[in-house]
Amino acid sequence: MRAAFLLVLLLLGMPRAEARVLEVGPGRPFSLPSAAAAAAQPGDVVKIAPGTYEDCAVWRADGLVIEGEDFERVIVGNRTCNGKGVFVIPGNNVTVRGVTLTGARSANGNGAGIRAEGVNLTVERVRVLRNENGILHAGVRRGALIVRDSAFIGNGSCEQDCAHGIYVGPLELLRVERSHFRATREGHHVKSRAYRTEVLDCGIEDGPEGTASYLIDVPNGGAVLLRGNRLSKGPRSANRSTAISIGAEGADRPTPEIRIESNLFTLEGGYRPVFVTNHTATPALLRGNSLPPTVSPLRGNGRIVSGTETTR
Repeated sequence: MRAAFLLVLLLLGMPRAEARVLEVGPGRPFSLPSAAAAAAQPGDVVKIAPGTYEDCAVWRADGLVIEGEDFERVIVGNRTCNGKGVFVIPGNNVTVRGVTLTGARSANGNGAGIRAEGVNLTVERVRVLRNENGILHAGVRRGALIVRDSAFIGNGSCEQDCAHGIYVGPLELLRVERSHFRATREGHHVKSRAYRTEVLDCGIEDGPEGTASYLIDVPNGGAVLLRGNRLSKGPRSANRSTAISIGAEGADRPTPEIRIESNLFTLEGGYRPVFVTNHTATPALLRGNSLPPTVSPLRGNGRIVSGTETTR
């Protein structure tokens, strides 16, 4: 027993082996991301050289870091793995950064740039272009999806069930920071069934060609924090009634707070939407938002604190 205890102490004191680095690209050990994904072991770092890869990959190992060397020149896509996405990620605690993911299509109309199926995924400095879903999180209910400094352009579809810029099922946390959404088609820019949804310092706009429905949809309630965003509905929006919708499909999540603060909302089009429609019993707090005079700040339960102003 003492010998076993000493062995444990010895192992704990040993330095950890450095993570393996798997290099992808012309003249590198792996020619395609999918080849590196098949070889990856827990904790590996995958570095992808600039290039256009007609490929998709399933990342099963936990703790991976998948990193492109230049997000504008590392382009992966126009292939869909398992009928799901360009990057399908069942592994836990994975980080993806510095790549462009494009062209995901599937038979059921919800091919995703990233299909997230594990616990805890971080997405940083990623461009997600012209997929049916930008990111689709489905599967486990634990953990978080964190998105930072990324761009979602031209995603979305309602050819069958609607697909969106980001869509998450009932996980614990969705946090989107400093990211840009533009020209989403038919679906919503962000749709979240998470127990807590945070959208912070983002730009979310239809633009002249976007046909998105809501800018942000939180259909089942849950805690909501929307702060410091630049929001704009365009002339071709598929839903001209509301910019932000909360609880429209039944508020079955605990909803301790709804805070919508310091956002700038603009409107391109001759219609008169509501800024926030709150279907939950939790009062929404609107504070410090700037709105056009033709926009009603709130429909449903809540209060507007002084500081929310109309702009001309």
